[in-house]
Amino acid sequence: MRESEFWAAVEWAFPHGRGRSLVDDLYMSSLGGKTPAQALDEGVAPQQVWIHMCQALDLPDSYHYIHRKKPEERDI
Repeated sequence: MRESEFWAAVEWAFPHGRGRSLVDDLYMSSLGGKTPAQALDEGVAPQQVWIHMCQALDLPDSYHYIHRKKPEERDI
C-alpha cells in the first residue's frame, strides 16, 4: 500500500473528513501510543498503519486490502 492508497482508503471508509480526523486524533496503543499520522511520519508502512486502524476500529478483515479493489468492486 502506498501512502496515497492509504489516504484513499481512509477517505473511502470514513468520508467527509472523518478519516483525516481519526488519523490525526486517534492515539493507538498498537502503534506505540502514537496517532496514525505520527506513525506514518516516523516511517511505519502505510499498510501496517491501515491494518492497525482497521483492527482498532473493528472493521471487517475485508477492509485490510481494500486498496487492491476498484471502487466499483467494493461491495462492503
